[in-house]
Amino acid sequence: MAKMGKKYSDSVKLIDKSKLYDPAEALDLVCQTSKAKFDETVEVHVRLGVDSRHADQQVRGAVVLPNGTGKTVRVLVFAKGEKAEAAKAAGAEYVGEMDMVEKITKENWFDFDVVIASPDMMGVVGRLGRVLGPKGLMPNPKAGTVTPDVARAVTEAKAGKIEYRLDKTNIIHCPIGKASFGAEKLGENFDTLLGAIVKAKPAAAKGQYIKSCVVASTMGPGIKVNQAKLG
Repeated sequence: MAKMGKKYSDSVKLIDKSKLYDPAEALDLVCQTSKAKFDETVEVHVRLGVDSRHADQQVRGAVVLPNGTGKTVRVLVFAKGEKAEAAKAAGAEYVGEMDMVEKITKENWFDFDVVIASPDMMGVVGRLGRVLGPKGLMPNPKAGTVTPDVARAVTEAKAGKIEYRLDKTNIIHCPIGKASFGAEKLGENFDTLLGAIVKAKPAAAKGQYIKSCVVASTMGPGIKVNQAKLG
């Protein structure tokens, strides 16, 4: 195993591996253990007691974090006419139709973080399923990224809307801001995200819903959160 750096080793010493921390305490520790030269992203990893292979146990949606993500989001919108103009006015970096499909397929162009589409453009966007799908960029009605109101979707994306969805191992991975936010702002974002995940509990889910929850900065160690406090 590769030897971990001194900063990481010092950070690990601050954490009691056997302890489940209250969310506020965990986020305070994340800020203390974030020692990289750049402003580290703070992520939440939530393991759920569901089986993502079953359609009736999917957990997916989107939520606007009250304090944003601290990240500049570049938005691509598939729309035409008035909707295209509205998307531009809302601040979308790229707006188009087939021209954008060709740019992506021919130039392998991916200088965007979020893709939004009006419903009438899904026939066009569908051609990109194979390239956008694996990157988690395919517009989806559940995430609010397929919508007649593209302008609102652009505004929300810019304000810090994040999508949460289960991976194959039944874990949700989500950014909740930057270490520089401090524990209080991160805590507000954490509560908003976890609240949304709890609300999205499928009726078919049996037993304990939130199995475990870990918070960590990009380069820092994981800190376990007491899931009993999460609902």
